[in-house]
Order: sequence, then C-alpha cells, then structure tokens
Amino acid sequence: MSRYDFDLFTLGAGSGGVRASRMSAGYGARVAIAEERLLGGTCVNLGCIPKKLLVYASQVRAEVEVAVKGYGWAIEPGCHDWANFIANKDREIARLNGVYAGLLDDAGVARIEGHASIVDPHSVEVDGKPYTAEHILVATGSWPQVPDLPGREHTITSNQVFHLAEMPRRVIIVGGGYIAVEFAGIFHGLGASVTQLYRGPLFLRGFDDDVRTGLAQEMRRQGIDLRFDADPARLEKTEDGIVAVLADETRLEADCILYSTGRRPLTGGLGLAAVGVELDEKGAIVVDEFSRSTVESIWAIGDVTDRINLTPMAIAEGMALARTVFGQQPTKPDHDGVPSAVFSQPAIGSVGLTEAQAREQYAEVDVYRSHFRPLKHTLTGSGERTMMKLLVDRRSDRVVGLHMLGPEAGEIVQGFAVALKAGATKAIFDATVGIHPTAAEEFVTLREPVAD
Repeated sequence: MSRYDFDLFTLGAGSGGVRASRMSAGYGARVAIAEERLLGGTCVNLGCIPKKLLVYASQVRAEVEVAVKGYGWAIEPGCHDWANFIANKDREIARLNGVYAGLLDDAGVARIEGHASIVDPHSVEVDGKPYTAEHILVATGSWPQVPDLPGREHTITSNQVFHLAEMPRRVIIVGGGYIAVEFAGIFHGLGASVTQLYRGPLFLRGFDDDVRTGLAQEMRRQGIDLRFDADPARLEKTEDGIVAVLADETRLEADCILYSTGRRPLTGGLGLAAVGVELDEKGAIVVDEFSRSTVESIWAIGDVTDRINLTPMAIAEGMALARTVFGQQPTKPDHDGVPSAVFSQPAIGSVGLTEAQAREQYAEVDVYRSHFRPLKHTLTGSGERTMMKLLVDRRSDRVVGLHMLGPEAGEIVQGFAVALKAGATKAIFDATVGIHPTAAEEFVTLREPVAD
C-alpha cells in the first residue's frame, strides 16, 4: 500500500496537464488533477479554439467581396450578429469542456475543483483540503499582463475579448506579438476601425523578417492603421469612449483598448518558492531536459516553464513526462524544429530557422523566395500577395527553414514540417511533383536562389 494518496497530482487541467494525467493513468498510476477554472485551460476557453472561431467569422466579409467582385455572385451586404456568434461559440466551448471531463473520467483520473497550492514536496492543498502524492506536476499555464500605466483599468486583455457584450466599432490593439496581429485582423474583418500600436520598429519579433515586413504591408493595404514605435503613455475615459495618449501627446479614441503585450507564467500563489522550486526572472519554473524542477518530486510543463509556449508543445511535454515517470522510458521533449502558425490575415506558417538564424548558424545559406498573387485573386483585382521562402544550408543541401505568408499557411506548413523533421534536402524538394494548381506547389518549384 502506497504511503501517498496519489502517484501523481497535477495542478492545472489545460492541454498539457490533461494529457500528462491521462497518459500517466494509462501506465497504471493513481492520478488526480486540480483546476480552479474551466477544463481545457487557455487553449480551449480563452485562446486557440475560440480565437480560431473568431478568425473564421471575420473572414466571411472578405469571402463575400471575392464572390461578388470576381465570381459572379450577387450577394447583398450582410450585418454581423455578434451576440448570436458569441452564444454559438460558448456552446461549442461548453461541449469541449465536457469532452475534457469525459476523457479524464474515462482514464480514471480524479478531478478536483478548486485552487491548488503546494505545501511540501509531496503535499498539496486544494481550497484547504490536503492531498499527498509521490510526484507533483505543475501545468498552470500563463496569464496576460497589462503594464502599469495610468488608466490601465480601462483596458481589456484576450481573457475578456471573447465575452464582450457587443462588438466594438473602434478598436485600439497594443502589442506586437502573434495575439495582437490576430485580433487586429479579426476586428478589422468584422467591420471595426482598427489601430495597432507597437513600441518597436517592426512587430512579430522572432519571426523571419520577410514574413514580418510582408504582413505589415498586407495589413496596411487592407486598411488597418498600423503604427510602429508608438506606445500609449496614459489612457483616459471620456463620454465617447477611451483615449490612448501617446508619448508625443497624439490622442487616439476607441470604444475598446485591447492590451496584448505579453503573458507571464502563472506561478503566483502556488507555494513554489517556499518548497524550494527555482523560478527565473519572469517567474517561470526552471526545469531540466526531462521537465523536472529543482525539487526532485516536482515537475512542470507548458507555458509555466516558458520554453516554447504552444499548446502542441505542452502536450508533447506532457507525454514525455508520463513516459519518463511512469512508463520506464526516460524521454526528453524535443523542442527542435517545432512548426508554428499565426492566424493573422493573411496567415503565417513557419518551421525551422529564420534567415537571420540560418546565417548565424551556417557558413553559406541559399535563400529561395517567391512573391505572387494567389490564383483566387486573378479575377478580383485584389493586390494581396503570397510569400514563400526556403532557407538551405549550401554545404549539406538540407532545408533548414521554411516560411509562408498567405492563405492556409498553417495547413500547408504542417505537412512540410514533417519533411524538415526528416532532414529533407533541397534536391528532395526539387524531385517532388507539385499538386497543380495550388499555392503549396510553389515550395517544390523554387529553382533559383535570390542574390546573396
């Protein structure tokens, strides 16, 4: 008989925590999971899923314009019913909450509602009730942050945007990460007047420069007021809305100001420091290659570790942890070659190195790049452009980076990510027959590198 109540106690029922708990239970472990909010975490409730549904909703107007301008449809302009859409979205999220509950129940994982904190290396309290476990897993995710500026109480974050009572007509978005550019496209597509402010010279730091500049051009072409080197100094509430006052005293008025200036690991109030778990300067849990913290019995995965903050990565880390702890298969999560997508409009898909990274890592790099108008828009007169780019280590001929800006970029790049993970060379790309007519075929028909 074990001297602990559970073999594994997980704090946080997001994607990573749920996967780790289910897999651990599958290995025969006795598992409990505590969640104080909704099952599924940020991704299901306040992130990936509802945001992608918003993207779909926001693309309808542009699709109608394409149908009318180029494809012979006579469609009267419609009016978007925000309240109806949000109600439909809420029903789907509630269904997914139920799916997660069923998955945990079917796996035999004990679900405990409430705020959990760590008392000692083998003890947890949930709203005052004690539990013991041989291993403790922290998978509490991250939380959006708003800087401390005058008037910050007049802002919202991505947590609130999915539950707005009505669609704002004038929106200011502050930030330059992927969440900011996605919501700029969403609100613009739904008919709002959108201004995006970013304190740096170009948004999407960390992405390939051609993707960054290309998206900025497309957003401005669409009519989004994109301002770099601009940041609010203070916010003021007025009778007509909210005013963002910039450092140069420029005044911008909106009905809604959405701050998307970063997220911090959700480690406060968990008792981590008291039991000796090391945190970095951002508050993230420091872990080794196997996701073990500085306390032997305490582990951490997902955004709370601030490694690669993507839902599929949290799931991969959770699976690796279950194999390591309960499957007798020590497994390090693989953080190399992780593909990503930004559901901006147009979308971004990337895998591997950026051009700057490739040039730092390899002595000689061949760059293949193509800009073209999508076939769909040859009949509409739209100026929208797609960009595709390959980065090749000249000495080995291996493709080390692949980037796309254009419709369905995420869907297209997912398949090519497999090729890069397998070590595909440019010769293999060249030998692959394209599917015609598609945008994706461009990646296997790029023949001449651009001038170095």
